[in-house]
Amino acid sequence: MRKAEIYRTGILAGILTETDSGKFVFTYDTLYFYDKTKPGISLTLPKNQLEYTSTHLFPFFFNMLSEGTNRVVQSQQLKIDENDFFGLLLATATYDTIGAITVRQIY
Repeated sequence: MRKAEIYRTGILAGILTETDSGKFVFTYDTLYFYDKTKPGISLTLPKNQLEYTSTHLFPFFFNMLSEGTNRVVQSQQLKIDENDFFGLLLATATYDTIGAITVRQIY
């Protein structure tokens, strides 16, 4: 099982988990979820439920990854399987992301 904290503009918004069975779970942090001033992290993960489950990495997080040749180069340099999308997310979305969301691995 691998886990990551998901931050929106530096504020903990939730936890993203890849279970041992390969399922993905995103759970909003309780304080973030009940704070009416805080928006959902994406249109596809609105704050109308506390937990979301998927058999694939949620498209919102998948779209944070590089594509094509850039993904191949990152995979080679980081020694991460090109199809390990969660591993690539953990390795590349910690600091310099395009949007307001950053990802920090929980060890």
